Amino acid sequence: MSSLTEARVSEVRAFNRFYTKVIGVLQAGLLDSPYSLTEVRVLFELAHAERMETGELRALLDLDAGYLSRILTRFENDELITRERSAADARKQLVALTPAGAETFGRLDARSAEEIERLLAGLPEEDRERLVASMATIRRLLGAGEGPRPYVIRPPRTGDLGWVVYRHGVLYAREYGWGPDFERLVAKIIGEFDPSRDAGWIAEVGGERAGCVFCVRQDATTAKLRMLLVEPSARGLGIGRRLVEECLRHARAEGYKRITLWTRDCLVSARRIYQAAGFELESEQTATENGVEVVDQVWSRDL
Repeated sequence: MSSLTEARVSEVRAFNRFYTKVIGVLQAGLLDSPYSLTEVRVLFELAHAERMETGELRALLDLDAGYLSRILTRFENDELITRERSAADARKQLVALTPAGAETFGRLDARSAEEIERLLAGLPEEDRERLVASMATIRRLLGAGEGPRPYVIRPPRTGDLGWVVYRHGVLYAREYGWGPDFERLVAKIIGEFDPSRDAGWIAEVGGERAGCVFCVRQDATTAKLRMLLVEPSARGLGIGRRLVEECLRHARAEGYKRITLWTRDCLVSARRIYQAAGFELESEQTATENGVEVVDQVWSRDL
């Protein structure tokens, strides 16, 4: 194991130790209850299903069959659950919470929410947002099997315009080698953005900014689509297509007859989105960006 890998492993383990202490996982009973974290998780899953087959419950929580059986026996003795054979398959057993079980889970759920509120209350608003966003990042990076992630499209808020410049500078430098001149160009476009006549949209995934696009006035009859960007972590969700659709919808609503955009031929994914939205190549010419030869393109379509 390399020293870099050892350092990363050590940091992850340190975080695990810290967080289990924060949420009280190592205590005999979670949330001052007689039940462990695993037992409370079983109650959680049962509370969110009318009834559940034991095999499904075991697979969902990745529990040993014997361990789950002992948990369910304890719950049954505490009159928190009922167990019955499935009418469709007598080999299967169905589990459901009793009213007492639902009440017990409700108390634990409310207490958990109170604990989290107290945890967040001690932080400034900016730190709360950073904490929640970081937790969402951990879930996203380690939860590859969670399926499609929902996203929202919203108007820009305070701080978003600076983020647009920053992310354009970072991403295009990393992915294409473009330098400060490109970042300055984006900053200039943002500086000319006029909310009284122009519009913009920010995409969010899990509460984090994940993309953007802007529709600005070129002349009395022509709009211009600018600064389409989708974070690498959010690509493949359809965000780029959705942002372009929002831009076209706005341009039509404002009465523009035509819309144009400027891009470069190396931005293959973006070009596919533009073509699918009905844009056609109007002109192109060779240019240089940070010592790298590029092909600038202008695309347009009638509205």
